[in-house]
Amino acid sequence: MSRKQRFLWQTMTAGVCYYPEHWPKELWRSDLERIKAAGLSVIRIGEFCWSIFEPSERVFCFELFDEFMQLCVETGMNVILGTPTATPPAWLTEKYPETLNCNREGTPYRHGCRRHYNYNSPVYQKFCARIVEKMARRYGQYPCVVGWQIDNEINCETDEFHSQADQVAFRRFLQEKYVTLDALNQAWGTVVWSQTYTDWNQIFTPRPVLNDGYNPSYLLDYYRFVSDSACRFAGMQADILRRYKKPGDFITTNGLFNHLDNHRMAEESLDVYCYDSYPSFAFGLDRAPKTETDLNDRKWTRNLTETRSVCPHFGIMEQQSGANGWTNRMEGPAPRPGQLTLWAMQSVAQGADFVSFFRWRTACFGTEIYWHGILDYDNRDNRKLAEVKDFCDKLRTLDPVCGADNVAAFALIKDYDNQWDMDVDVWHRRVQSVSEKEIFAASELNHSPYNIVYLKDETDLAELSAYPVAIYPHPVMLSEKRAALLEQYVAGGGTLIVGCRSGYKDLSGKCVMLPQPGLLQELTGTDVRDFTFTSPNEEESFALWDENRLETPVFNDILTPLEGTEVLAVYQTSYYSGQAALTRRTYEKGQVLHLGSTFTRDSVKRLLAFAGVLEPFREWIDAPEGVEAVMRERDGRRFLFVLNFQKEPQPITLHSDAVLLYTGETRRGTIVMSPFETAVYELI
Repeated sequence: MSRKQRFLWQTMTAGVCYYPEHWPKELWRSDLERIKAAGLSVIRIGEFCWSIFEPSERVFCFELFDEFMQLCVETGMNVILGTPTATPPAWLTEKYPETLNCNREGTPYRHGCRRHYNYNSPVYQKFCARIVEKMARRYGQYPCVVGWQIDNEINCETDEFHSQADQVAFRRFLQEKYVTLDALNQAWGTVVWSQTYTDWNQIFTPRPVLNDGYNPSYLLDYYRFVSDSACRFAGMQADILRRYKKPGDFITTNGLFNHLDNHRMAEESLDVYCYDSYPSFAFGLDRAPKTETDLNDRKWTRNLTETRSVCPHFGIMEQQSGANGWTNRMEGPAPRPGQLTLWAMQSVAQGADFVSFFRWRTACFGTEIYWHGILDYDNRDNRKLAEVKDFCDKLRTLDPVCGADNVAAFALIKDYDNQWDMDVDVWHRRVQSVSEKEIFAASELNHSPYNIVYLKDETDLAELSAYPVAIYPHPVMLSEKRAALLEQYVAGGGTLIVGCRSGYKDLSGKCVMLPQPGLLQELTGTDVRDFTFTSPNEEESFALWDENRLETPVFNDILTPLEGTEVLAVYQTSYYSGQAALTRRTYEKGQVLHLGSTFTRDSVKRLLAFAGVLEPFREWIDAPEGVEAVMRERDGRRFLFVLNFQKEPQPITLHSDAVLLYTGETRRGTIVMSPFETAVYELI
């Protein structure tokens, strides 16, 4: 088992989110029976029910859930119970307004939506600890309970916090990190614009400033503080739950949101991680029109890959079953026939061993009346329910896949410091966002999946050495420890690929007075003396690599090769025409490829081919670009997921015998997949 998780599902498991508080008690038993008849064996409940559990201060009421939980025991339904801390009751926030979160202007977010609290209020922490302990005492030993969800979608709705408690906690966070104001002023470069601090009480979370021209190092530390606050909040709840839960019951949370070190939270507080997957956001009517080059719903594979980096064998707490939307935003179409199964199997292909649909029946009231469930308002059987039943039948045949690892052609290296720096630095964001999108597109269209490795100073070399090739697109910020780890990776035989804008900042966000690419220069064997955004007044930037055109968009580092460095491609445009655009340097047993621009899907394809890792499944399958091919492997057994994301039939060719797990049939040769069809083969 990976060190990143402490719980594994033993069989493929399907469930659904259910809200007994929304429905008459007369429906409960029939609902549970219909849920089980559909093949769903787990329900997630309780995550928004604080006002039911504690209708007024220190008055606790468990009758409704006692009755429902007893019914779950009688019907053999397993339960994941959510702590209700995402929705504090009105009596709490009205009596104790210091528990509310505030915007940057200091205006509190009032009762009426959700997630309007702040993590750092001692009063809120006290109330949260109490309700979590009351629930854990009450239900921790219930035979139907199999897991606990902490809060709901931590850092969703907002990932900024500006209450008075946050001001106090932010200063404490900075004092623990820097000890002295002199050290803080030095790290932030506050000498610029007379920003020097002489008293800790002069420091606040971000407040409105002219042109949003915040000190970037200050903002970076603020985002680190937000993450730290969220991790501590989750840890507080996890510590309580562990005292009362049964052995074997897991602790999790759901979602994947910004300004949050999800890896830290998982390692410190969780047994397993869960994601909420809604691929039809790709078709939202309130968003820009989509095109085939956007990859549309297939882009959710990228989010699932992120989740897998946190937890290799994760769960889906909310899997899309119908159209999603609130009454004030997020209009979108319903899944077309076949897409419900396609999207659920997309999750399984990427490492999910548990899939829970959202939700059993569409709410008849409240903000989410358009966030449709399996059943609609009328409660009748429908095509979605039939498709869920079919998916559950298919999922049962995939038990041999449960716990299997995903096979990756290469590693994509990321780190939280650079991720959060993108929220601070628009120059960084422009290059990184383009490259991440294009690396993913190249991976998908060429059936060359990747795993994500998040780099920290304490990252073990073995995490990187598992991959023959690693792409670190734009490591703008770099530390000596991380640079040393990359050096060890390459020296051991790895191929490291980096792009422009590498190594010119330290972890505080300050630019280093070193020749670019800074701490990477010995590895890359290049010197960057000049650099520029590509100009809209000039021809689109490109280079020649083996006499073939290589697009070099957005930003160009003009590379000067040092001794022993080979030039592979040369710019053909602008004032730096004839200068190096792509270089190769051998370093002990490995090599480093330095691309002086952002990445495109074509350049990634060619770089992966050059490194010898393109299309690792071509021995077994030929598939068109519109079909996703993913492999999971366990104990020498290989399982190939083939997903048709197109609304038209697509042909694939299996080069050797393979068993279709859904039916047990052996197949080989050319097969035409129906629109949105899925298949899972065990390779013989």
